[in-house]
Parts: sequence; structure tokens; C-alpha cells
Amino acid sequence: MLALVLAIIVVWWLLFAEKDNHVAVNVDDGINITPEQIESIRSIGQWEFLSVSTEELVDTTRRRLLRDDQLVRIYYGTLRLGVDLSDIRGDWIQTRGDSLVAMLPKVKLLDENFIDEARTKAFYESGSWTPRDRELLYQKARRQMLRHALTPQNLQSAQDNADLQFRQLFRSMGYSNIVIRFEN
Repeated sequence: MLALVLAIIVVWWLLFAEKDNHVAVNVDDGINITPEQIESIRSIGQWEFLSVSTEELVDTTRRRLLRDDQLVRIYYGTLRLGVDLSDIRGDWIQTRGDSLVAMLPKVKLLDENFIDEARTKAFYESGSWTPRDRELLYQKARRQMLRHALTPQNLQSAQDNADLQFRQLFRSMGYSNIVIRFEN
């Protein structure tokens, strides 16, 4: 009997007491980039967008009374161009709905130590040379590599690659209207 009374109470409650309850599905069309996502992008650190491998033949001659000393070396290096995300400002990204505007740091040389000294070869050497002489030759090779690799075309190519990669990253986060700008 008690079970029957309980069953009647439960049926009455289900039919009449919960009459105003309903289930609804709401869709939030807004996309919100979280501080965690921004920090994870920043934690990438340096992002390389163009790598330029180069070799330079560099020589120097020291004039002497009876003979000339000559030093000729071949230097190899890889210059990596990209953005250093630790350089981004706090307000580098702005969102509104499905639109995003990002201000990225200028594309630059990511590593100043780009010469592979293990691959450096003495092509020709006559006479005696001090470590200071070799350092001067190294610096000459470095300047030549920078001049040949940091061309406006290479910097533009790296910037174009950065634009493409960041667009793909933000598109995968759900943004469809993306504007990428670079600092001067």
C-alpha cells in the first residue's frame, strides 16, 4: 500500500509540479581567446620562418718585405629569420566575434651566432697568423653573410611565411576575419 501511495505521489509530481521546466540549447557564436592560449602562443619563443644557408670565401693578405702572408678560409653558416614572441607587447592581439587583429614583432635574425665554426675550413694559409687575425677574418665573413642573407627579399619572404602561419593558427582557433600586422 505504501508503495502504491509513493508511486501516485511521484506520478503526480512528474505531471504537475515540474510543468514549468524545459530543456533548451543555447549557441554562443562568440569566440574568446583565453589568456592561456595567448600565453601558449608566446611560449613558442622564437618562430623561424626562413632559413638561409650560406658560405663565404674570405681572405686577407699581410704584406712583408720578402714575402706576403696569406690566409684564406671558407665559412659556413645558417641564418634563421623569424619572430621572437618574447618581444610581443601585452596588447598584441585583439578580438571581436570571429575577427582577430594581431600585431607581431618585426621579422629579424633569431640567432647572432650563425657561423658553424666546426665546418670552417682553411683553404690556404701561408705565414703565421694570430688568434686576433683569425677573429678579424671571422668578423669579415660574418658581415658578408649578413649582407648577403638579410636582403629585403629574404626579410619579406620570412614575413609572408609568418603571416601565413599565424593565419593558419588563428583560423584553427575559429577566427575567420584575421588581420596580421608587423611592427616597424
